[in-house]
Amino acid sequence: MSRIRVAALALIRRDEAGEALLLVRKRGSLRFMLPGGKFEAGETDAACLAREVQEELAIAFEPRTAAWLGRFEAEAANEPGHIVEAIVYRQEAAPGLIPVCAAEIEEIRWLPLAGTTDDAALPLAPLLTGHVLARLRAASPIRSASPGA
Repeated sequence: MSRIRVAALALIRRDEAGEALLLVRKRGSLRFMLPGGKFEAGETDAACLAREVQEELAIAFEPRTAAWLGRFEAEAANEPGHIVEAIVYRQEAAPGLIPVCAAEIEEIRWLPLAGTTDDAALPLAPLLTGHVLARLRAASPIRSASPGA
């Protein structure tokens, strides 16, 4: 299988209901995924994410406030026969942040991190279901057993 290298952003919004993860659905896709995309020649993680989230959501990526979440591999959601290798960063959404659908993004959703997700109601990319959601939920202060975790 061919490999696709991407940078992705786990953007977390906190409010009175708890934490929610920003997901996007690209035009022509049925599955929701993290915002981000493929690297251009010579790009760093930060440069790739800055370009991608500006193009896709008209928001700024601030590397100083982002935390490395991990490197994950999964079946590509939109490219059959490919494996996606994703470098994922977590960032807290600034209060009042309003991302908008731009470029190839057709739909935006905020997924609550508490509880489980019904894949039939909200089809998710394998990267999310296989790796990222579990990592984010384990690190969520709302679900953590230790204070301040």
